[in-house]
Amino acid sequence: MRTINMLSSADKVKGQGVGSAYLEQVSLVKNGLDNDYEVVVNQKGNSEIAHYHTIDLKHYFHSLFGSKHRANVGYVHFLPETVDGSLKLPVGAKDIFYKYIISFYKKMDYLVTVNPYFIERLAAYGIDKSKIFYIPNFVSEEQFYPMKQEEVNAIRRRYEIDENSFVVLGVGQVQTRKGVLDFIEIAEKMPDVQFVWAGGFSFGKITDGYEELKKVVDNPPENVKFIGIVDREDMNSIYNMSDLLFMPSYNELFPMSILETMNCAKPMLLRDIDIYKDILRDYYLRGKDNGEFIKIIESIKAKDEAYETARELSKKGARFYSRDHVLKQWQEFYDKVYEEKVVRGNEE
Repeated sequence: MRTINMLSSADKVKGQGVGSAYLEQVSLVKNGLDNDYEVVVNQKGNSEIAHYHTIDLKHYFHSLFGSKHRANVGYVHFLPETVDGSLKLPVGAKDIFYKYIISFYKKMDYLVTVNPYFIERLAAYGIDKSKIFYIPNFVSEEQFYPMKQEEVNAIRRRYEIDENSFVVLGVGQVQTRKGVLDFIEIAEKMPDVQFVWAGGFSFGKITDGYEELKKVVDNPPENVKFIGIVDREDMNSIYNMSDLLFMPSYNELFPMSILETMNCAKPMLLRDIDIYKDILRDYYLRGKDNGEFIKIIESIKAKDEAYETARELSKKGARFYSRDHVLKQWQEFYDKVYEEKVVRGNEE
């Protein structure tokens, strides 16, 4: 039996999408490809395929040792430019960290990115495009699904939210690049709408813009609730409690919250940025600035035909990113790297 060793520390920091993506991918492959591959996690022994989900220094050294015929696979969850707006690092430390990120990726035999937009960006760092593959994230329908209205009402009561209010949900770490300040500004201009942000400062005071953001989180407008970092097993309730996912992020790859929202059949309003165009097609509502965001929220808050149309777009996206669709891509990818690196390598 061929072995895939999943190496990751992504689940050690709560409230970050990388951890959610890691858990979903491992579960998908472990249960879906079990006839062909044995999946192990963070094992020290050798394996035919080593899949690095995080860029820990120990993983960097691990990739240097072991069988020369082992296939080393790196998961690309971020690039130096996507770290900007997330973490505030001293200039010297930032330069070293950014060089390390690219050095790690260059050490890999193959790279997988969750957004095809980043293939060209990786190539611009001198990485061979032929070893870069696009496979989207995946979210289980068993974990994220629509709930009954009486359940939704109970969740709203738990968070002291009016059962009849229109609830706009933001999800993610409280960071500058996530557009949290825009979220607040829009909420201030829409006092009749309830805004909720699920997420917190996963990286504490080194979060970019921490001081300014902390003041807002501690003293939000009356119609805004910051509910902090929510355990993943409770997030289905949070999505169902809302009427709309609103993410005004300036920079992303492929947020897990988008897939989770689509599984819950909730509409999505996102900033109109290039990285979404290839992966989300027409599955979402989009705006360029706060003025457009406000107009779009106003246009659907009555939950009439326009709202139902937006829901259908989200449900269409959920069907596209189904379990079978993504699992097939992982099967083809692992078979390819096994054949190229392991089988042919042993024949040489």
